[in-house]
Formats: sequence, structure tokens, C-alpha cells
Amino acid sequence: MRSFWDRIRHTVMFETIALSIVAVFGSWLTGHSLQEIGAIGLALSLIAMGWNLVYNWFFDKWYISSRGSKPRTVPIRIMHAVLFEGGLLGVGILLIMWWLQLGFVDALLLDIGYATFFLVYAFVYNWVYDVVFPVPSTKAA
Repeated sequence: MRSFWDRIRHTVMFETIALSIVAVFGSWLTGHSLQEIGAIGLALSLIAMGWNLVYNWFFDKWYISSRGSKPRTVPIRIMHAVLFEGGLLGVGILLIMWWLQLGFVDALLLDIGYATFFLVYAFVYNWVYDVVFPVPSTKAA
């Protein structure tokens, strides 16, 4: 397992690199200032982290109360992911509409682009992180 401090390094690096990419390319793609896109990127990241904590806490409470300790099936995992992303998308669209003064369709497209970026980015980042910072070996003596 990774240590607490390794997880801190992982999270800080993940967010710092992601926000840098989002701010630079988002500004370039949308024509909004680096500060506007950086601020909305930071806000969406903080919302995603908070939503992750709250959503998973409530989901786990629901799951335990309705299903006990049964293993999670593929349909349950799909439902979990879809509801998580749906909640995040809803909040993200409203924030983007307000912050960047965009219409619904433009905010929806921007938020879908943001979510797509993070899907690909998280896959690549975690793969590279595991290569650069491999999990310490736990060989028995």
C-alpha cells in the first residue's frame, strides 16, 4: 500500500498538473482569460472532491442498509458511477453558466469536455505515477 504522504504527493501533483493544463488549454479553446478558466477549474476541482466525499458517504450508507455486506455487482458500480457523474455534471453546468456567462448548451459542452479530459487525464496520470513512484515492495522476510 501507499503511505499517507505518498497519497498527499499524488493528490497535490494530480491537481496542480491538471489545473495547469485546464487553465492553459481551456483559455486557448474558449477565448476566456487564463484567470477565468483557472478559477472555474479550481472551483470544479474543489466541488468534485467535496462531492466525492459526500456522495460516497451517502452511497455507502444506502448500500449497507439495503444490501448489507454483499459484494458490489457490475450494475451497482455502473449506477454508482453514473449518479456520481450526473450530480457533478449538474452542478458544473450551473457554475459554468454563471461564472463564464454562457448559455446552457455551451456550458454543457464545456462541462462534458472537462469531464472527458479528466477521464483520460486520470488514466494517464495514474499510470505514469505508478511507473515513476512504484508501490514499495512488501516481501515477507
